[in-house]
Amino acid sequence: MSRRYAPEEPDYDPRWASIIAAAGAPSPLDYRPPADLGLCVLHLDDAVLALDKPALLLSVPGKGAGMEDCLEARAKAAFPEARTVHRLDRPTSGVVVMARDAAAHRALGWRFERRQIEKTYVARVAGVVRGAEGEIDAPLCGDWPRRPLQMVHFEHGKPARTVWRRLAVEDGATRLELTPVTGRTHQLRVHLAWIGHPILGDEFYAPEKIRRAAPRLQLHAAALRMTHPRGDAPLHLAAPCPF
Repeated sequence: MSRRYAPEEPDYDPRWASIIAAAGAPSPLDYRPPADLGLCVLHLDDAVLALDKPALLLSVPGKGAGMEDCLEARAKAAFPEARTVHRLDRPTSGVVVMARDAAAHRALGWRFERRQIEKTYVARVAGVVRGAEGEIDAPLCGDWPRRPLQMVHFEHGKPARTVWRRLAVEDGATRLELTPVTGRTHQLRVHLAWIGHPILGDEFYAPEKIRRAAPRLQLHAAALRMTHPRGDAPLHLAAPCPF
C-alpha cells in the first residue's frame, strides 16, 4: 500500500509540528569527533574518491577553534588533491563523494546541482510506519531564530519531497529506505519528524525519549548512483549500514 503525506491529505499527524516548534534552540555544539581509524575507501580512481564517513565527524571544517578535524581534512592528508563535492550532516554516516581534480569537481558538482545523483538512505524511526511505501511532500525553510534548525512552512518553504519504503519493523521502531527527490537541509530528519516518526537518536527533531533511544542518529547514506565524470559509465557506490 502506498501512503502520501502532504498538507492537503488527512493522513499526517499535525501534532508533531507543534512538538518541533516547542523545542528550544539547539545547544552549542560540543564537538567530539570519532577517533581517526583511517579512511574507509569505497572507490578510488583518477577522478573520484568515495569514502564511508563515520557518524559524528564533520564533513568540512566547522567554525571556531577545535573544529578542524573533519572528513575533508582526513581525506586531504592521504589524497592532497581531494575536493569536497557534497556533505552529510555531522551525525549521519555513509557515502561521500570527492573529486580528485578540477574537471571532475565541476562535472560532479553539475550532476548534484541538476539532481542527476540518486541517493538512498536507511533510517530507523520511532513507531510503526503504516503502509509499505509512500511519499512525503512538505516544503522546508530555515527556522532562523533557532539556526541551524529547519521547519515545514507552506508559505515560505521550498519544495521538498522524500520517497520512502518500509524495510522492517523492529521492536516498536521501523527501518525505512529513503530516497530524497530534493536535497534540502535536514530534509529527511524534518520530514520524518513531521509525519510523527522522528529518527531515533535525533538531537534536533525528536522528543527526549526518542532521542535517547539510540546512541547515535539512526540515519545512514547507504548508496549513491551516478554516471562517472569521465566517460559517463554507471557508478554505484555503497556502504553497509552500521546499525
